[in-house]
Amino acid sequence: MTEVNAARDTKPETVQMTINGNSIETEKGKTVLEAARENDIEIPTLCYHPGLESIGACRLCLVEVAKSSRPGRKNLVTSCLFPVENGLIVDTQSNVVHQHRKIVLKLLIARVPDSDLIRQLATEYGVHESRYVEREDADKCIMCGICVRVCDAMGANALVTLSHGLDKYVDVPNKNACIGCLACALSCPTNAIPFEEVGDKRRIWGKEFDLIRCEVTGEPIGTPEQIEHIAKRSDLPIDSFLKSANARLKENAAESVGVKL
Repeated sequence: MTEVNAARDTKPETVQMTINGNSIETEKGKTVLEAARENDIEIPTLCYHPGLESIGACRLCLVEVAKSSRPGRKNLVTSCLFPVENGLIVDTQSNVVHQHRKIVLKLLIARVPDSDLIRQLATEYGVHESRYVEREDADKCIMCGICVRVCDAMGANALVTLSHGLDKYVDVPNKNACIGCLACALSCPTNAIPFEEVGDKRRIWGKEFDLIRCEVTGEPIGTPEQIEHIAKRSDLPIDSFLKSANARLKENAAESVGVKL
């Protein structure tokens, strides 16, 4: 057997574990959150994004874990960071877990009282009011950090966290660094980053951008800064990004039947 075939035949190592009384098999190296979601077991999250490294900031994904060798010794862990292992026993809905999530949601209601998402989650956990003082002039930002991490992943590095404690906020100190790609706004779980598109203009973070439209469909594709940035990072010509996904689908469909648009 060749080395290529041997590598192809090698199966990923798996572990056997239990979540909410259900025995599951999952791939070694995954987190408890990933294992739960691939088995349709919901664990609430706010700072988690599948395309980013987990940081366990929001604490909403806490679960209770024990090991089959020591079932009586339970610990609370952040499921987005905790790795799966053989014999792991996970409870995502214990009373302790629910109490901790309620505390988190009470804090969040005080921080972002106008967030529909937080209000909805709070209602699901029976939280209708908070003893914590609401922030004055509160926005919808929960400081989950997703926007900053997404901006870094894009390579723009325009967003930063400023100040400390309850006064923390996210901003773009150098407006020239923002490429207007909307990655931050579209990934924000609470819709805390406003933007608008009117005609051929897009405005976000106090900066206005021109919009380039698809030469085939007329759909907005992105800003010149965004397209130039992506082209440079991918080492592809800018022309590669001047057509929308719909235009490419239409062209591919046409070419499959011998028609060139």
